[in-house]
Amino acid sequence: MSVQSSDQTSSHAGVQAGTQTSIQTSDKPLGRDDLARLVARDIKPGSFVNLGIGQPTLVSNYLEPEQNITLHTENGMLGMGPEATGNQIDGDLINAGKIPVTELPGASYFHHADSFAIMRGEHLDICVLGAFQVSATGDLANWHTGAPDAIPAVGGAMDLATGAKDVFVMMTLLTREGVSKVVEACTYPLTGIGCVTRVYTDKAVFLTGPDGVEVRETFGCSLEELQAMVPVPLKAASAVGS
Repeated sequence: MSVQSSDQTSSHAGVQAGTQTSIQTSDKPLGRDDLARLVARDIKPGSFVNLGIGQPTLVSNYLEPEQNITLHTENGMLGMGPEATGNQIDGDLINAGKIPVTELPGASYFHHADSFAIMRGEHLDICVLGAFQVSATGDLANWHTGAPDAIPAVGGAMDLATGAKDVFVMMTLLTREGVSKVVEACTYPLTGIGCVTRVYTDKAVFLTGPDGVEVRETFGCSLEELQAMVPVPLKAASAVGS
């Protein structure tokens, strides 16, 4: 993907005037595997990482050996490899999402309590989680929609959200009803407050924090078109490689 540069400015509501507005790096939204590949590329070499249930589990398939990433799964394993296929599948070797996985040389296994001590003790550099909503200031809601028939399933998400040094979210930008999951304030029960630093979606990569939402790059839409989908003010990030 090549980055397009432009000095074009916009007075569209929410898009900060005078900022770089052509940050589109793909002519169409990203699929799940392309998004997983992007997240994998952005993980710093040597990191200890937890991949949450759902889309984040795909990231393990795109990590390169030279990155020297150590994957942690909350059911008690360090050194998890890519998803297992074919004759690699061992019914006793699964991740927290019950997906068969492989083990890398040096992999280790331990008690569930020790696994949560790793999470709560700030020993993880990054966790990648799914979400129902992320607020403009990085609040995370990913365990319950509040619907009467929904089954609450916080699992270890609150431990990861507060214990990891960086929290990346990986999700589709819009719900099935076309509503943005990036919001001014979460309306669902919170998992963590101000914990999310990046949001990877099929339409854009967002950087969240106390100063609001910046957009690192967009996929299949311009910043102005993205702003029309998202109900919070957006501005282009100062550096595309942030």
